[in-house]
Amino acid sequence: MSWHEAVTGRTGEADAGLPRGVDQVTVDQYAWHGAWVVAARGACDLSSIGPLTEALGIAAREQAKVVLDASGIAFADSSLVNLLILTRRAVDLRVAAPPQQLRRLLEITGVDAIIEVRAAVDEAAAC
Repeated sequence: MSWHEAVTGRTGEADAGLPRGVDQVTVDQYAWHGAWVVAARGACDLSSIGPLTEALGIAAREQAKVVLDASGIAFADSSLVNLLILTRRAVDLRVAAPPQQLRRLLEITGVDAIIEVRAAVDEAAAC
């Protein structure tokens, strides 16, 4: 089973017909102070999380420390929580600057107890 299938429950072929555009998560990546930063923008739900799943999967295989810059995440559901848990199993993952809705979701689910959550990318990369 691929990383994408584990997170979304769908194969690549099933995703081929999904519309792309406004609801799709966009991802930027860069190195910062010894960490690999994956910056996500948009809504992270079952139908849109594919690009972030791919980016974190590659980062987890190629990097020692990964920071998710969550400042641009407009909405998150259990799809993102699941992705974060799976990614944390594979790499030293930190979440930086989560908006209030995501911060609350991480608290309610207890994920903030197993993943470092920091106020800024600089802080997450440094610890």
